[in-house]
Amino acid sequence: MADLFDKFQPLIDQYEALRGSGLRDPFHLQMDEIKSPTRAVVNGREIILVGTYNYMGMTFDPDVIAAGKKALEEFGSGTTGSRVLNGTYQGHAECEAALREFYAMDHAMVFSTGYQANLGLMSVMAGRGEYIVLDADSHASIYDGCAMGNADIVRFRHNSVSDLEKRLNRLPAEAGKLVVLEGVYSMVGDIAPLKEMVAVAKAAGAMIVVDEAHAMGFFGENGRGVFEAAGVEDDVDFVVGTFSKSVGTVGGFVVSNHPKFDILRLVTRPYVYTASLPPAVVACAATSIRKLMSAHHKRAHLWQASRKMHADLRGAGFELGTAEAESAIIAVKMPDQQTSAAMWTALIEEGVYVNMVPPQATPGFNLLRCSLCAEHSNEDVAEIVARFVRAGQAVGLPVSA
Repeated sequence: MADLFDKFQPLIDQYEALRGSGLRDPFHLQMDEIKSPTRAVVNGREIILVGTYNYMGMTFDPDVIAAGKKALEEFGSGTTGSRVLNGTYQGHAECEAALREFYAMDHAMVFSTGYQANLGLMSVMAGRGEYIVLDADSHASIYDGCAMGNADIVRFRHNSVSDLEKRLNRLPAEAGKLVVLEGVYSMVGDIAPLKEMVAVAKAAGAMIVVDEAHAMGFFGENGRGVFEAAGVEDDVDFVVGTFSKSVGTVGGFVVSNHPKFDILRLVTRPYVYTASLPPAVVACAATSIRKLMSAHHKRAHLWQASRKMHADLRGAGFELGTAEAESAIIAVKMPDQQTSAAMWTALIEEGVYVNMVPPQATPGFNLLRCSLCAEHSNEDVAEIVARFVRAGQAVGLPVSA
């Protein structure tokens, strides 16, 4: 009898080899204490967090915490129901109101996770005889949402305006089309050329979704994302986002100006058939979103810190995923998985946590991924770079201070 786990054997072998190498397991690190958005305790030692996506440092904001405590006391620990049944509380409505104000859009719909927001939207927006056109490097949640639906899926080369245009021009002119883009791509932190891509999509008669999960909070004058910074707010039909990055809690959302948007509440399965977020979570999210509207100083500092760290790591000899800092994500390329794991372990020993990206997420190359926080000081950035250099030298990389 065939073992249904046999198809995973190559990955199992790879993982077992990593665990048997004597290096730390990068995928099961336990954080025993979280002291701030930038500090944690692991095995009794304090480490600097440089891989949490906590871009704006809102997880310990006193107003956010106070709102969560108040909601927990007044509304209990959970809703025990879907948004379309008993799971819409005052806090869920308030959270959607905060999103409408933040994005200056007419409609907002909160999901239990960002993953479910993409899963829900992609699975229902296009059906048989219609097309979803997406970047080849799209997030897994986008691909999974497409797999749930019945539309034909067309991929174009990552960030290639010309390939997007070519593939759109091959589709029937009368067919419904949805173009899916991301403001910031999370593997290497590069941004999409949204101005050009949106123009191409509109010329082909397509509707447009932009996932701003990794851009909300610090791109654009109001922190709305790359689509705001690119000046295409009036041409984007849907914006998808998450609360688990800059907002500092958990959940997902879709915002839009489309007049028929609310029908999605009845046809989107990951919304209809999932318990809604706990009252404390939506209270935290609403408070955080409203504070992000005026977080101009945080945005400015995060950009300054990201550019500084990117330049200093490049200057030390590290190979990075982008030529310059395009976002708060800084991807450090490694020559192979063994070196990647060794470097990750050396960084933990130096007191720095980054993400070692699982090999299946980045076919063809190995990455250590950093994400800076607005709460990282200039001194933190200098210390992180110094520890990177020491760790790199310890594993034999050609780097120097």
